[in-house]
Amino acid sequence: MSDDTSDQPQSLVAHLTELRDRLLKALLSVLVVFLGLFPFANEIYTFASKPLRAMLPEGSTMIATEVASPFLTPFKLTLVVAFFIAIPYVLFQVWSFIAPGMYKKEKRLAIPLLASSIVLFYAGAAFAYFVVFPIIFAFFTSIGPSDVAIMTDINRYLDFVLKLFFAFGLAFEIPIVAVLLIWAGITTSEALAQKRPYIIVFCFVFGMLLTPPDMISQSLLAIPMWLLFEVGLFFGRFIEQRSPDEPV
Repeated sequence: MSDDTSDQPQSLVAHLTELRDRLLKALLSVLVVFLGLFPFANEIYTFASKPLRAMLPEGSTMIATEVASPFLTPFKLTLVVAFFIAIPYVLFQVWSFIAPGMYKKEKRLAIPLLASSIVLFYAGAAFAYFVVFPIIFAFFTSIGPSDVAIMTDINRYLDFVLKLFFAFGLAFEIPIVAVLLIWAGITTSEALAQKRPYIIVFCFVFGMLLTPPDMISQSLLAIPMWLLFEVGLFFGRFIEQRSPDEPV
């Protein structure tokens, strides 16, 4: 067998070995953060449930309708929080794996986009917690019949807020998506600008699907999505103005 044919399998095995090592490091980072946070699992859940508890009528409280919920619900939340915190290191492992195959010009654009995507995801989750949750929980707790006691299940509440955390975190990635589409040549800033009415409609449809059935929460997701699209369009135009030979 020639040297060329023997080098190719070895190269593939080396790449697979590196991929395995990167994945193990990423999983280990989540596990380490989780073990550090787990003693504070109840405090973390108390913090996460604060927006709802602040809006509950006097005498109302949260309940656990399943036997294992008081343990499993904080456990699940702590695991998700550990992943949130470890995201920069997880993405660093992904970057370390794919970076050797990229050109210098691509790296110069990819690094700020990667850093921005992390910041925007955290910003979306923070926007949901500090802005959206107080508004929608105040709305929900105020419209019910006066003779109905509000006692939210802790597991149902966690599923609800995690859905919104991820929805707002992903929605805040719109500038990154717009810039990548323009940079890759899939579309242009002018074409995206012409599709603005359709994109605005899509933002409200997306908000309708991922938020509770009220106009307040839908608008709180759709309007930031639209504004973030405009931000991505602005930076997309900036990238288009550079010549192909100019380093990005």
